[in-house]
Amino acid sequence: MPLSSKPELSPSQFLQPAGRRRAADTYRRLLLEDCLPFWFPRCLDQQHGGFLHCLDRDGTIVDSDKSVWAQGRMSWMLQVLAATPQLQTDPRRDDWRRWAESGLSFLRRHCFDEPAGQMYFHVTREGRPIRRRRYVYSEAFACIAFAAHAEWSRSEESAQTAWDLFRTFTRVNFTPGAMPPKFTETRPLIGLAPRMIAIVTAQEMRRRLGPHPLLHEWIDRCIHEIETLFYRPDLDCVLETVQPDGQISDHFDGRLLNPGHAIEGAWFILEEGRIRNDERLIQLGCRMLDCMWQRGWDLQFGGLYYFRDVFGKPVQEYWHEMKFWWPHDEALIATLLAWRLTGQQRFLERHCDVFNWACSGFADPEHGEWYGYLHRDGTPSSTLKGNLWKSFFHHPRALWMCWQLLDEQNLDLENHT
Repeated sequence: MPLSSKPELSPSQFLQPAGRRRAADTYRRLLLEDCLPFWFPRCLDQQHGGFLHCLDRDGTIVDSDKSVWAQGRMSWMLQVLAATPQLQTDPRRDDWRRWAESGLSFLRRHCFDEPAGQMYFHVTREGRPIRRRRYVYSEAFACIAFAAHAEWSRSEESAQTAWDLFRTFTRVNFTPGAMPPKFTETRPLIGLAPRMIAIVTAQEMRRRLGPHPLLHEWIDRCIHEIETLFYRPDLDCVLETVQPDGQISDHFDGRLLNPGHAIEGAWFILEEGRIRNDERLIQLGCRMLDCMWQRGWDLQFGGLYYFRDVFGKPVQEYWHEMKFWWPHDEALIATLLAWRLTGQQRFLERHCDVFNWACSGFADPEHGEWYGYLHRDGTPSSTLKGNLWKSFFHHPRALWMCWQLLDEQNLDLENHT
């Protein structure tokens, strides 16, 4: 059942172990009692396998097409739940793994464009291909799902599939000429997104399949490129696209900032700093978070803008002032992780600000889950809770990670505040 009221968090709540436990329980309940029941079991496609994820406010299916991103992402998230230590006695664990395997089976049977050596982006309910994008993010999300499956099932086939997908993702994104360019050689640009996703995909591969020099190499390379090409301390921003040498292209596309993307990338780097106990990486992640929070937070209405211009000029995308669900989920993780690693109060205050603002607008106490899209003032732009991009991923991942961070906080970070 969805939660009957919209919860709130306050910085003072986190200053005592009991308050942190209550905050951890808030995230646990939002995940298991509000988000998860909205999606499952209603989104299971009992006829063709995989997941039907284009859902209206009350869970009604509004489109039966399937995003390949969603099949991989949702399969991964279900397996993360099943592997969560606090849920080892949950009677639903076997269901979660069985449902995840349904998604993986659908991916194997229908979502690989074998002649092209890549995956589709969009297929029919039955699995007939509709669209393959020029970029290769379907591969990254399928990669982490198969890696998670290999960890608990000991399937060598799934492990090999995960490695094949990781190599496809990195080859196509980073080999010159392997992917059709978005821009001509008149004005070439490179993007932040492939580097971010390479980091988090390699991190997940390492977590599930163990350390490997190739994974370490890709993480180091992409952090270095983000730090030297996209992070601009002189301008207090993280750019979304740059010229290959890191210079700004002073046009609409080149000036565009995506605060949600940059904040998401910041927590990927913070997480690597946490894993390595590397203070330099932690400080880099915190600086990225700081500058893009200043760029992205709406001082009038609250919430994170979708796009900004690096020089404060008008943005051509007409949805630039809208508030999308996923940047707020990523900001929940980034701010809490930054506070955990540094103990600095501003990160805790931002965490509570983004949590309370998001719950006031995105949350739906009647039916559960979050709306995907709000107007600038925080009112719903649409009742959609699932489409080709929004599924059981960003929101449950954020709830799960915040729960886990706070649960760990109670155990080993009593002296930080």
